[in-house]
Order: sequence, then structure tokens, then C-alpha cells
Amino acid sequence: MTLREFITKVSQKAFLYWSKLILRNAIAYHRFCGVKIGEGCSIYSWHFGSEPYLISIGDHVQITADVKIFTHGGGWVLRKEDKTFDSFGPVNIGDNVYIGNNVLIMPGVTIEDNVIVGAGSVVTKSIPCNVVVAGNPARVVSSIEAYKKKSLAYNTHTKLFSRQQKKQALLEGSCPLLSKPYLQQ
Repeated sequence: MTLREFITKVSQKAFLYWSKLILRNAIAYHRFCGVKIGEGCSIYSWHFGSEPYLISIGDHVQITADVKIFTHGGGWVLRKEDKTFDSFGPVNIGDNVYIGNNVLIMPGVTIEDNVIVGAGSVVTKSIPCNVVVAGNPARVVSSIEAYKKKSLAYNTHTKLFSRQQKKQALLEGSCPLLSKPYLQQ
């Protein structure tokens, strides 16, 4: 084994170890702070606001990096007139939900079951079951069923592969890769 192969192997193992450690610690930390978290969740964000005990997360939910969940409003400006002003809203996330990177979820929002929230979305209103939402503000862009039909053509079937097996399959071109069309002018 060459030095490069050794470093790659050690780096992959270290990455897997640290990602599992961070995942376990994020969930443990949020639970310690009062967030109600169901089973089988994957949470990679540490930004759950100043009232995390107002957040409830169902089963099989993935919250990716840099998602921010807010439970309070912008009362700062109103405190010039009323020093006691505060406003809060719980955030409830149902079962089987995926929340993409850099999503902002505002106070009082409920995200129901079987929902995909696209990366960078700003969720200002509650989201019903079985939809895909995206944008600022987030809007329904598809049903889960339509998303599934569209996505089936790009299923690489690599989820249970090792990192090396997945890399090899993707680079040798034996898997269908997603290719986005150009924007219309």
C-alpha cells in the first residue's frame, strides 16, 4: 500500500468516525436543550434558536447543514415603546421530512409529513403533507409523487456502497447522473 492509499483510507475512516460522532452529539445536544426529536433522525445543524424547547421533530427527519429554526420574532424594534414586548411561535416538523442546506424556518411554522424542503428556502408558512417546497418564500413546486416519478430515472442504487465503490461507479459512468437544463432567456 502506498502512502497516498494509506492516507486516503485513514482519512475516509476518520471522516466516517467524526461524522457519526457529530451526528450523535447534535441530536444529544438538541435533546438536552429541550428539542423533542423522534427516532431515526439525522441532524447536521446546530442552529435551533434561543427557545429550542418550542421545537418538535418527528421520526425519520434529516436536517442538513446550516438550517436555522427560529422560535421568536423581531421584537427588538418594538421594545422602544414597550420594554416587555416578546413574541414566540413553536416549530413542528412531522415524520419523513428532508430539509436541505441553509433553510430558514420561521416561528409558528408546521411542516407536515412526507415533505422535502429545497436548499436555501425560507419557510414563512406551514407546509402540508406530501409536497416539495422551494424558494424565498418557500412555495409548493411539486407533489412527492411527481418528484418520485421524475427522480426514478436518476436512481444510482449506490446508497449501500462503500465510499470507494460509490466513487468508482460514479466516475466510470455506470450510473445515471442528473443534468439540469439551462435557464430560458
